Amino acid sequence: MFNPRLGCSSISFRHLDLPDALQTMAGLGFEEIDLGALPGVCDHVPYELGEEDVRTVAGQIAASGLKVRSVNGDIGDFNATLDAGAQRDRRRHLEMLLALAVETGAKALVLPCGAPSREPVQGLDADLDAVASALTSAQRRAVAMGVELWTEALHYFRLCSDLDRAGLLIGRLAGSGVGTVMDFSHIVASGADPLDFVERFHATITHVHLRDAVPGNINLSIGNGDADFAAGLSALKSKGYTGHFSLELETRDVADGERATAAAQAATHISTLI
Repeated sequence: MFNPRLGCSSISFRHLDLPDALQTMAGLGFEEIDLGALPGVCDHVPYELGEEDVRTVAGQIAASGLKVRSVNGDIGDFNATLDAGAQRDRRRHLEMLLALAVETGAKALVLPCGAPSREPVQGLDADLDAVASALTSAQRRAVAMGVELWTEALHYFRLCSDLDRAGLLIGRLAGSGVGTVMDFSHIVASGADPLDFVERFHATITHVHLRDAVPGNINLSIGNGDADFAAGLSALKSKGYTGHFSLELETRDVADGERATAAAQAATHISTLI
């Protein structure tokens, strides 16, 4: 039996359709999932999301018996300049993802820390201001619907690609209520130390993603990279972290047919550390 605070992201089984991914995770013994809704990464939730799609996905999850911790979504580049039509589309997409979070009983919606590029559009300060403003606005709407709003504040492939930029964004979000998702793989891939991330940002961490990495590569199975999960989880515990963890095994070092076994092995190992 895995630790009840440890779930699995559906991104770990993105090669399967959602019902099969849910069946696989439930069959392995997980009780809780993160639901991947990231275009280009995981299509378990349609990017063009409508009310019928929300009902369909929520029904599939209800039938699986799994609980949803978070919906991991994307409504576009927060540091992009949008015309009025694009802004309306973004607001509608946010509403649909929040509706999905409500219908699935998710605790939170997770949104990115900027465009999938490290290069600022208008300049770093202006872009960070725009991202923080968009996240804060989304958080207000989320709260109105009874859902929390979190962001993966360090993402190796996005605007906030290192520890310093993550700190600049988290500083701008102070007092907003937006939580921080800590991802071991993105921290290690950026060349930073997860212990430094915990020390600097522990007061804001609301969720933790688990995958291994080496500098420059986020896509490794747990045990195949440089991440020290024992030290990182111990540091989180010492700072009073009582939230949950999710295996986000978007790995490229195992074949699709080996993913279930790899997930079970990772869950067994991590459960001993929580």
